Amino acid sequence: MKIILTSDVKKLGKKGDVVDVADGYGRNFLVKQNLGVEATKRSMEILDRQNLQHELEEKELEAKAKEVAKQLEKITLEFTLKTGEGGKVFGGVSTKQIIEQLHKQFDIQVDKRKVLDTGHISSLGFSNVRIDLYKNKVIGTIKVHIQEQ
Repeated sequence: MKIILTSDVKKLGKKGDVVDVADGYGRNFLVKQNLGVEATKRSMEILDRQNLQHELEEKELEAKAKEVAKQLEKITLEFTLKTGEGGKVFGGVSTKQIIEQLHKQFDIQVDKRKVLDTGHISSLGFSNVRIDLYKNKVIGTIKVHIQEQ
């Protein structure tokens, strides 16, 4: 029996997958628990339409991410840090501070876990910070300038 999964099922497949299962398992468990529907001609057409719509949405999200990446290339964030004798820097700039500054100044929302160059930036001058904007396909780069106070 062929079943279209309507949600992820452990050790069987992900939502939208068409799987071949035993008749009893399909009818008595997957369909009754609303984890899947029988793969008929009509349900396959609906699945194809949903997959097409999902692809269009993904392309739209990727296009938006590319626009944000172009915006990020033009941005330079400014930070000041205290320094001691010999140019020794006290503290550093965290990814959280970078993301907050990006949101305050340019109204660009990015999750701090998407920053690829993790860790504090604790050197004076310019640094590049890479941000994953869309599933490791679109990566934007921000310039961060750190100067002494």
